[in-house]
Amino acid sequence: MSDPLDITFAALADPTRRAILSMLLEDDMAVTDVAEPFEMSLAAISKHLGILTKAKLISQEKRGRVKWCKIEPDALKAASVWMQSFGQFEELDMDAFERFLEGELEA
Repeated sequence: MSDPLDITFAALADPTRRAILSMLLEDDMAVTDVAEPFEMSLAAISKHLGILTKAKLISQEKRGRVKWCKIEPDALKAASVWMQSFGQFEELDMDAFERFLEGELEA
């Protein structure tokens, strides 16, 4: 999988990773703080963080002896643009369609 959009959506497919992103919306967090609310090992959380980092949804940096995670605000831009392209089609107004048909049948 090499397409950035595929990598982004694959990263977002997991509920744990989505929860991590939600947590990081509040502020930068140390890896141990990210792991705290989850019932899984630190190694498992690190794997999730690695996937988010590979997808460029977050960045990680070492500050002293602590590894910190930070959300990358522009990372979802391409996915958002792609999803918004589906919003160009208006929903079919069935009431208006029914009125149109009634008008056609009366004519």
